[in-house]
Amino acid sequence: MQEPAPQEPRLPRRVGLLFGVAAAVFVADVITKSIVVATLAPEHEVKVIGTLLTLDLVRNSGAAFSIGTSMTIVFTLIAVGVIFLILRTSRRLRSLPWAVTLGLLLGGATGNLTDRLLRSPGLFRGDVVDWIQLPHWPVFNVADSAIVCGGVLAVLLAARGIRLDGTRDGDGVSGRPGAHPARQVTGDHPPERGSAREGQAPERGSARGEQAQERGSAAGDSRA
Repeated sequence: MQEPAPQEPRLPRRVGLLFGVAAAVFVADVITKSIVVATLAPEHEVKVIGTLLTLDLVRNSGAAFSIGTSMTIVFTLIAVGVIFLILRTSRRLRSLPWAVTLGLLLGGATGNLTDRLLRSPGLFRGDVVDWIQLPHWPVFNVADSAIVCGGVLAVLLAARGIRLDGTRDGDGVSGRPGAHPARQVTGDHPPERGSAREGQAPERGSARGEQAQERGSAAGDSRA
């Protein structure tokens, strides 16, 4: 009989979740930007909830929240590096919270990178479309909010000692959550039940042997 061909390793569920979150963020970012560009004129604010939420179309050549407007190419290269790092890190991803975190970062970075590549004034120098305005806060978009949320989650997970593989700092020797190092039996600790039973076995055997010898000698005397 022929042995079955080895199956290819399936994509880990956590990696699938990462790409699912990233795809959701990317699609939401692209769709909302397209709607805003098609319907909202520049410098024409639309108040949605009084002064709490305003729609304002802004072309941003810098990073998130209009930071570093003269370093467009630099931020583009940084976005490419972040995406590459996340994809490389995903191979050892086993943590559900980290999957969501990296998905938010990947989706946000990809959304803004798409603007850098496809929008004017040119390749790697395109302006990012920002359109969400909150009181006392720079104008931003869905990708920016995903990046900020992912960054906050990353800090919280790191502070709690949660690693990418799902383990925590200070886990046992086995490296699994909740694992405890093996206990060593020393002379100061009483022996466990197993050792006590093992110690009792020779005593029982010797007692039975002595009884058998006594019975044998008694039988010999009676025959004599």
